[in-house]
Formats: sequence, C-alpha cells, structure tokens
Amino acid sequence: MHLRSAVLCALLLSSRAIFCAPAVPLAAFVQEDQYSQPRLSPDGKHIAITARVASNDRFVPVVVVYHLPDMKQTGAIRFPLFEVPAHYHWVSPTRLAIAKGREFGSREGPMATGEVVAAEFDGSKSQYLFGYNMFRSSSRGDRYGDDYAYGQIEATSRKRDGHLFLTSHAWEGNHSLLYDIDSAKATRKLLADLPMPDLGFVLQQDGAPRFASGVDDQSNAVVFRLDDASGRWNRLPATGARRYEPFQFSSDGRDFVARYSEKGEPDQLVREDLATGKRTVLFEDPLGDYTGEMYGTSALPFAAYSSVGIPRVRYFDANGTDAVLHKQLSAQFPGQHLNFIDVSDDKNLILFSVISDRDPGSYYLFDRSTMKAEMLFSAMESIDPAQMAERRAISFKARDGLELHGYLTMPTHAKDTRLPLVVLPHGGPHGIYDHWFFDPDAQFLASRGYAVLQVNFRGSEGRGVNFKESGYRQWAGKIMDDLIDATRWTIGQGEVDGNRVCAYGASFGGYASMMLAAREPDLYKCAVGYVGVYDLKLLAKPANNRHDEVRASFVRKYVGNDPAELTRNSATTHAARIKSPVLLVHGGADKIAPVEHAEAMRAALIAAGRPPEWFLAPTEGHGFYDTANRTAFYQKLEAFLEKNIGKGTAAK
Repeated sequence: MHLRSAVLCALLLSSRAIFCAPAVPLAAFVQEDQYSQPRLSPDGKHIAITARVASNDRFVPVVVVYHLPDMKQTGAIRFPLFEVPAHYHWVSPTRLAIAKGREFGSREGPMATGEVVAAEFDGSKSQYLFGYNMFRSSSRGDRYGDDYAYGQIEATSRKRDGHLFLTSHAWEGNHSLLYDIDSAKATRKLLADLPMPDLGFVLQQDGAPRFASGVDDQSNAVVFRLDDASGRWNRLPATGARRYEPFQFSSDGRDFVARYSEKGEPDQLVREDLATGKRTVLFEDPLGDYTGEMYGTSALPFAAYSSVGIPRVRYFDANGTDAVLHKQLSAQFPGQHLNFIDVSDDKNLILFSVISDRDPGSYYLFDRSTMKAEMLFSAMESIDPAQMAERRAISFKARDGLELHGYLTMPTHAKDTRLPLVVLPHGGPHGIYDHWFFDPDAQFLASRGYAVLQVNFRGSEGRGVNFKESGYRQWAGKIMDDLIDATRWTIGQGEVDGNRVCAYGASFGGYASMMLAAREPDLYKCAVGYVGVYDLKLLAKPANNRHDEVRASFVRKYVGNDPAELTRNSATTHAARIKSPVLLVHGGADKIAPVEHAEAMRAALIAAGRPPEWFLAPTEGHGFYDTANRTAFYQKLEAFLEKNIGKGTAAK
C-alpha cells in the first residue's frame, strides 16, 4: 500500500499537480511510542522494554521482559494508573531497580516521584526501596520509616550483586545523602552526607564515591571531592567555571569525563586525570553543546555529537574497537543515526537503536559471534518512514546579528509550490531544545501538507549556559523577536506562502503562539495554544514548601517577580491586539499549567470581541493521553488550520 501511494504521488507531481500528500492515517500519530527504554541484562539473556499497553481509552506504560534470543515474554511489571516507570536499571542478571514516575500529561515527560522499587524480571520478589510510602510499602518500613526525600539512582554495582547507589534529596533541609541499597533485602548503608542540597554523586567503577556536584544560588558550578587520606569531602576551589560536572570514571579509576564550560560557552566533553588534574578535550563545538555520548565496551564514552544541526558522530579514537564497529554498522543504515544502548558483560551482544528525522526509531541486537543484527522492535510501528517529510537544518541571523538554528520540516511538493507554514515554538522554554530527530507534531502537520518551522530561540538548551540565560526575562521580548525573525527568514526563502502562516505550540509554545499573534497580527493568520501558560502572575504563586520554593526561584529567574512586569508580559494582557482566529485546547486536570491559564486567556479574548474556539478535556493533564481525546484534538487542529490558512495547496 505504501509503495502504491508513493508511485501515485510521483505521477501526480510529474504532471505538475499542485500538491500530493501521503494518506497517513491520523491513528498512526495518536499512539506515540509503543516501545521505549530498552535495557539489555548484564548476561545478555533478557531485554526489558517499556511497552504501551491498551487499557480502556488509553495506552499505559508497562515494563515487559523478554528472553533472548527467542523473544519469549517472561514477565511484566505494572504500576497503578498514572504511575509509570521513569527509568530502570538491571542490578543483577535477573533483577531490575525501577525509579517510579507520575504522568502529568503527554507534553511533559513522566516526573520522577523519588520512589524506587525493585523486582525480579518475572515480577516476583518485589521490594519498595525508597520513598514517601516506605513505612507502608516496604519490608523494612518499620526500620527506616517514610523518606521525606526524593531518591535518585546514581549507579548500580559492577559486581551485579543486586546493589544500587541512591542519592537522597531531602524535601526540607540542606543535606544530600548517598546510600548503598541492597535491592533484595531493602537494607541500606550510608556512604556520604554533605551539608548542601541537590548534589549529585559520582562513583568510581568499584562503587567508591569520589565527587559530588551541583550549582550554587548564582548557578555557578560547585564540586566536592572525597579525600581518601582524611575521609573528608573538600569543596574544590572556585575556578570560575560556569559548568563543571564529572560524571563517569574509567575502569581503573584513574580518569573521568566531565561536562565543562569555563565562561558559559557551549559545553565541552573533557577527560581528566584524577591525580594530576590534566584535562583533554574530547569534544567541543563552537555552536552547540556536546550531546549523545555513546558507550561501548569501555567504561568511558567513545563518541558524541553536537546539539546543533543534523547529528554527525565524532569519534574520540577513530581506530578504536567501538568506533570501528559503530562505523561498520552505521554504513548499513545510510541517512540514519545509530546509537549503542547497552553491551553485555561478555562484550558479545550490543543493543542499539536506529533513528532519523523520518523514522521514529527501531531497536536491534547485534551478535559479535555471528556478526549479525536482528531487529527487535519499532518505536511507532504504524509509521512508514517513506511517507514522512525531510527535516532540514537551518540557520539565520536574528535582527541583532545573533546566529540562530532550527529545523524546517518540508513535505514533498512541486517545485513552483509555496506551502502554508506552521510555526511551532517548543515548550519550556529553558532546558529544552528542538532537535533533528523524528518529531510527531511536525510530521503530522507535514503529512497534511504544511511546512513546519521550529527554531531554537535564545533561552533554549543546547548552546551553553550563556545562551540559555540570554532568554531569561525575555519571554515577551527577544524570544518573540527570534521567532518572528525566523518566520520572515523562512518566507524569504521562497518555498512557503507568507500569506498563510499560523502559530501553534504547547505549554510555553502556547504562550508564544498567542504573543506572536499579538505582536504581528498581520503576519500570523491564526494561533493555537495547547495546554499553554498565558497569565504569568499565576506562575508566581507563594511557596509552601522547599519544592515550591525551588520552583519559585526558577520562575523568578525566568520571568521576574515584579507584578507590573508579569502583567505587561502576559499573553492575556495583549488579547485585544490579536486579530486572527484562536484555538485554545486544555486539560482540566493540568497541574503544570492549571486550567486557570486557558480560562483567563479565553475571557480576555471574549472581552476583546474575539471569542476563541475552545476544547477542554476535563480529566486530562498537561497533554492528552486518552486515545479519543488525542484523536479529537488532532482532528480539531487539522480542521482549524484548513479553515484559516487553507489546505496543503499552493497559493494562487
């Protein structure tokens, strides 16, 4: 069926048809990832993967374990509704430690609750290891009581003896604790106690803690190092580095790698000698942070790539064993990115993924003894990559001369066709960035004939601390300038129709869509806000506990705390300037962007005489999970775009 559609499309294009869109069913985009987070057991006999299993009107994540190589299911670990496996690790050849998370909406990754549980691969011998339900849920609850803290798995024992290392971050107080926990007995041993909150610990391969790192109130790097002679944790002298985060030791413990940025420029990946402090730069890019560090048979990474543009893997030793194998395997998947995920302890089996701009990804198992790779799963089985659109890496100069980067997803179209454009600002806006890999929203819109523009405006992650901080308190200012400049640059390239442009985004992207329509009412012909934040005063709620205070401190950095400034920069304030049609979509149970945001925006538009289209799903959170609601939203989005900027056809 896919081949016939492609041939028909080619014939139509050759006869100079205005537009030909592949008939990709909406259901293909509604399901999201069916499989994710695969982890290979240390002995290579099992693989654990998160599978989305149908349950009533939604798909719920379940950790499913398969035996290798026959792929026979041997177990499944389920959680109550809205509780999910945030991430997990094999702590022995048969046992998994799982950090629990909670779903607040499809537009927000599962938020770890700080609870950690463990179970055998068949679901037996489960133990509650850490968390606020310790007293009631753990076999050691009487001994330890509830943990009024957030637990984070730092590492697992290289002995594969069921032990894991966990950092405890107290809800109240200023201490960071490191425990060695026996996942079978649920017993724990305190390894470190530092009088500073929110530190992460780095352990050597033998399980000995060596570093603890974090940031101070001014967002400068703070690093502690354990001195063996005295047994004391010493804070390293301030070097002025904006970011310095050791995170992985070599097998012999003599070297480690760290994320490093001296003055806030894009992060480097450096290798450092523990004894001498000598640093070697493994990866640097003047445009973007290193990312995607890749591990093989060694404890240290052998490759990485830049966060900017189309990923190009850079090997630290091109003749190394892992690099040579990676190049050989990558040659079998031209135009795609291949990533090593896990290697069995005997180095014989390698679990890897293959993904691209058009392909949401597939997982393979490579056997060195046979030199063969077998596909295990596809992330979104309903997606045919041949029907997806190209994602082009773009760059341009903003009005103040700053070079910006992003992506333009372009459907197949006739040479003289100008497509309608959807500008898709990402959420966050800080700590997040758009990348080249498969994007469900962009591909859905492209499958309906729309060009899709995504830009990493200032404030985005991926280009260093300074670039991110340059977007602080610029939500309504320079960030909007960047998006407008990106829109005009794209129109100027001649492939999109400047008279048919719409803005659509989720969370901060919803705010941005409203502000763009207010700032440039003649440029943006419609605006869609999905689970958006619109009244900035609602972000600055009083803090009731330490968690709220941490959140409030970030809000103050991002948007300030002056009531007049918050009012001035709120989308609700500028509703009267919006001339174009608006669609507001929200979840009634949204805890990230409470529904009051959407209600305030709706009321402001009504007061301005521009009542928006409205879609409220009362039981949904920050993004919809229920299949019916997701389907209804995409249908409403498609109809709204068609009504206001036309179908995917050329301007006449």
